[in-house]
Amino acid sequence: MCRSIKTLRRLESAPTDEELNAAALQFVRKLSGYREPSAANRDPFERAVVEIAAASRRLFDDLVFSTAPTPRPPRPRTR
Repeated sequence: MCRSIKTLRRLESAPTDEELNAAALQFVRKLSGYREPSAANRDPFERAVVEIAAASRRLFDDLVFSTAPTPRPPRPRTR
């Protein structure tokens, strides 16, 4: 849906608050259709960004990651 939102799941480190806020902002922009909301819509827009960033932080805090690589069958050799 939002091509500008990058995947933040990575084994080596959790996403930063800055990364989560940027992703939340892009998501709210996409959903609302506003790049910058009007003065009348600024509070609900900004509240949505904060709430989505917080929900995203809880998600990443609760996810369990496997550090072991996924086993893959050997590739056949081609000549």
